[in-house]
Amino acid sequence: MGLELDYIDGQTPIDEDEKKGLKIKTISTRGELDEFEQKNIEKAIAWTIRKKFSIEEILSENFILEVHKQMFGVVWTWAGIIRKTNKNIGVDKFQIPMELRNVLDDCKYWIDHAGFPPDEIAIRFKHRLVQTHIFPNGNGRHSRLCADILISDGFNRPVFTWGKDSISKKGETRNRYLNAIYKADQGIYGPLIEFAKS
Repeated sequence: MGLELDYIDGQTPIDEDEKKGLKIKTISTRGELDEFEQKNIEKAIAWTIRKKFSIEEILSENFILEVHKQMFGVVWTWAGIIRKTNKNIGVDKFQIPMELRNVLDDCKYWIDHAGFPPDEIAIRFKHRLVQTHIFPNGNGRHSRLCADILISDGFNRPVFTWGKDSISKKGETRNRYLNAIYKADQGIYGPLIEFAKS
């Protein structure tokens, strides 16, 4: 029996080849996968707390890939590796390295020129990462952790609370989050900043 996954609104499907990258072969349901991924993510959060990262480190391709590997490396062989397939969202797979470079360069520019307040810089950074959709899966969780690292280590401010509830389960909090993402897609960042701080 293979891994059978149900998806809710806003989740990116994992294709059959990507499913073969599951390291823990006993996982067969979404609930089991969520549990193992959450344990891995908690270890990644502990890793980010143990060390303070500079803005230069945070805004590097290697760091962006390493955060994803720390978050999902126990569960997936492709953790921290740029996706090789196209998805229902995100840039074309061949454009990812160039688009990631653009995201990092833009964020450096915003910081160097105080183009936006710190909260908005971190949220714009998060949004651009998730829009690029660098990895086969886990892009939303990855981009939120990257925003938290940037706001805490780069700007010495508290991490975001992201609605103080699970975003990965169906419900009002997830709906608010997705609606805020859709607004950010239109260049309106206020709702996503407000959600991140709520």
